[in-house]
Amino acid sequence: MKIIVAVKQVPERDAPVRIASSRQWIEESDLQFAMNESDAYALEEALQLKEKVGGEVVVISAGPERVATTIREALAKGADRAIHVECDDIGKRDALGVARLLAEAIRPENPDLVLTGLQSDDLGYGQTGVVMAELLSLPHASLILHVEKTDVGISVKRELEEGWFQKIELPTPAVLMIQSGGTRLRYATLMGIKRAKTKELRKVNAADLGIESAPVAVLENISLPHKQRSTQILQGTAKEAAATLVEKLKFEVRVI
Repeated sequence: MKIIVAVKQVPERDAPVRIASSRQWIEESDLQFAMNESDAYALEEALQLKEKVGGEVVVISAGPERVATTIREALAKGADRAIHVECDDIGKRDALGVARLLAEAIRPENPDLVLTGLQSDDLGYGQTGVVMAELLSLPHASLILHVEKTDVGISVKRELEEGWFQKIELPTPAVLMIQSGGTRLRYATLMGIKRAKTKELRKVNAADLGIESAPVAVLENISLPHKQRSTQILQGTAKEAAATLVEKLKFEVRVI
């Protein structure tokens, strides 16, 4: 079974974010980057499936030169080879633009399964995997926690609301969006890190894929969220004030 895993390099969660002088993107020069969390779970699911049924795990990632560090991390964890879609303006492309890049790079591989994370930690579109499935004309499912190979395709466990789960069957090839937390992530071993240096890392760019280099979406201006503080005095008795406070926390602030 050939499994392709799309991973994204994102800023670390605790990294301080500053707006670039152009006001069109964030300042990346002093940021630390890491593998997107749900993509890490997609990689882990692919590696576990390979260990059970055999085959090959191929990692694909789109972005500038720095993305190679995240790709090497995936190779160190056990992926067999990788494809780097070189794209310096990846942050300015919307879900459709990124999905086009990935779909065209994936198409010649003819995979049995394509796994992506449910959404990215930075932009959080939650659409790239679904759009990619449509471009590849493949069935898809999201919120996946576990995948099993069957005689006719795959069986997947989906997370629904309020602790409910769903088990469905899909034919292959298919595209799956993996939810975080379905399994325990492995660490790259010292031997894995050494082996990663010798594994194949093929580079392609938008021109090689027949896609225009211009971004699909143009960001004209971005800004940090505006912080605003206000004070409200709740009138009435203590009981009435408490009831009003609960309503505000539930429906306005939405923390309970």
